[in-house]
Amino acid sequence: MSAPRKDRAVEKQHVCPWWLAYTFDNPLRRLAHDPAKMFGEYVGRGSRAADIGCGMGFFSLGLARLVGDEGKVYSLDLQEKMLSRVRGRAERAGLGGRIETRQVTADNLGGEDLSGGLDLVLAFWMLHEVPDQAGFMAQVKHLLKPGGVFFLAEPRMHVSQEAFAASLKLTQEAGYDLAAQPKVSMSRAAVLKG
Repeated sequence: MSAPRKDRAVEKQHVCPWWLAYTFDNPLRRLAHDPAKMFGEYVGRGSRAADIGCGMGFFSLGLARLVGDEGKVYSLDLQEKMLSRVRGRAERAGLGGRIETRQVTADNLGGEDLSGGLDLVLAFWMLHEVPDQAGFMAQVKHLLKPGGVFFLAEPRMHVSQEAFAASLKLTQEAGYDLAAQPKVSMSRAAVLKG
């Protein structure tokens, strides 16, 4: 069976293929990246968050536990196969009602209905795959509430300190303030406020 056209286009964009996500999205990951410890001070019961480039939903599930039944997590990804796995995992975990999946494109996050309504936007290990980082930063800012948090993390194995600094410069140009640079395993990370 051949892959759908959209998935082939995604592979040409140098985006992590859905099947590779199994190598790092597993139960052991919680030892390195515990969502409650990483995001607990930024979201709580009733919060609304987006996990952009959600992959198979590791952080989406963690965020859904934090926001409770009153909150909502929007899992955004380019690949329908990733989103399908998020939906399945959410249902099995009893979190299906808290997570909404949305397929996006490389240059459009959509989400006009979310405009100015999110407490947290997470971009974990995906910004280096975005062709127009400045445009992406502007779209994220549009989604955040005033004072909302943009949590950005990039993998040390793919993104140099210089490249990460260049991305942070783009966030400043887009009007974000650097609030913190937390230690995140295997990552370069920043907490930004818009």
